[in-house]
Amino acid sequence: MAGNNLMTIQVYRKKWHMNIGVVIFGIIFLYLVVTVLLYLTENRVSAYEVREGSILRDNAYTGLILRNEVVVQADADGYVNYFVPESSKVGVKSKVYTLSDQELDLSDTGDEERRLSSEEQSAVLMRIQSFSESFCKEQFGDVYDLKDNVSAVLESQSSQNRQARLEAMTGQEGGGVRVFPAVSDGIIIYSTDGYEAVTADQVTEDMLAKNGYEQKSIKNNTKIKAGSPVYKLIRDDNWSVVIALKKETADELREMDRIRVRLTKNQEIVTAGFSIRDTNDACLGILTFGGSMIHYAKDRFLELELILEDESGLKIPKSAVVDKKFYMISENYITQGGNSKEDGVLVQKESGKPEFQSVDIYDRDEDSGMVYLNTDAFDEDTVLIRPDSSDTCILNKTSSRKGVYNINKGYAVFKQVNILCESDEYYIVESGSVYGLSTYDHIALDGSVIKENDVVF
Repeated sequence: MAGNNLMTIQVYRKKWHMNIGVVIFGIIFLYLVVTVLLYLTENRVSAYEVREGSILRDNAYTGLILRNEVVVQADADGYVNYFVPESSKVGVKSKVYTLSDQELDLSDTGDEERRLSSEEQSAVLMRIQSFSESFCKEQFGDVYDLKDNVSAVLESQSSQNRQARLEAMTGQEGGGVRVFPAVSDGIIIYSTDGYEAVTADQVTEDMLAKNGYEQKSIKNNTKIKAGSPVYKLIRDDNWSVVIALKKETADELREMDRIRVRLTKNQEIVTAGFSIRDTNDACLGILTFGGSMIHYAKDRFLELELILEDESGLKIPKSAVVDKKFYMISENYITQGGNSKEDGVLVQKESGKPEFQSVDIYDRDEDSGMVYLNTDAFDEDTVLIRPDSSDTCILNKTSSRKGVYNINKGYAVFKQVNILCESDEYYIVESGSVYGLSTYDHIALDGSVIKENDVVF
């Protein structure tokens, strides 16, 4: 019967076929996973680009000026008036001041006397123009220099008028104006402070701190008494400045007899003689100068900076510098082999015959005639033969050199450095060395994670 004709369906297991695309994808995926893991776990080399830089280390101080100066007393009572402007140089017997029984009227008498000459006007305009062209906010102290320069021109013109009027008054009979000359050559100052006779041995910390300091100025038409100070003369261009030092700084500078100094008043950098005097409660530094006294004649205290380090060169981080050992041999063992111009040495083999081996020279010491070779290039106690000689040397003498790993070519090459000075984080090293670094070289930022000839990606 048709209803009994049932169809039977038999299911066969499908035969598995390897898919080569899946296999390749799996291998690539596994490779990528391993590569990423290695990248994340390995010490990576960070690069640092070498640039020029400088390190300046200085200390600021306020110093007490000492010099050869003498206070001159008035010969009589009266009203004093001066011929020459303050801080001028005077010669012996030059007219310095007058004494009169009453105040003198030395005010300007007309516009003609107050007018500057064309030369003086040009001098003022040139100073103002120079200041305007070079002024920057970081050097605001230049404003005071301009003020002093312009004031000097105006004071000189006013002094000439005053001197002319004083000359006219002293020439009048019965005018009661007496003229007094300078007692010696020197720079004239119209103020006193009681420190004129102080020596370096007498300086105390209270003096340096300006405790109780007072300067007394003497103005024109001031009434003075006989025997009171009328002016003082600085009679020598040699002068000194005393500063208070911390013990640590004093110990660092104790062996120095010369030191560079920046004088803050005009930003002048000079070299001064230097010595240290120890007292019961302080260390005093004594700076001695041999010129330019006239610029500081009015000052008793002086702001200055000791320039302890001021070096320029290539600036590199301290983390990049490592110590590496090298074999030391005489330069006489270096030769050139075959038709090449490569430097190398003659290595003695077991057969007794020499064999040329090229080398990289990492540094040369011109004074001792020694060269430095990589210890990785030779076995210890390797015997070298001197060219054109039977002399030999054994590689067993080593010396450490400071340097960094240059990675310009994609692999690490040691380059020695000559350190000039340092800060907390950086060194300043010598530039232009044959075996050293150059500007824009790339070096390993951390020299401890890399070795010679390591490949750097």
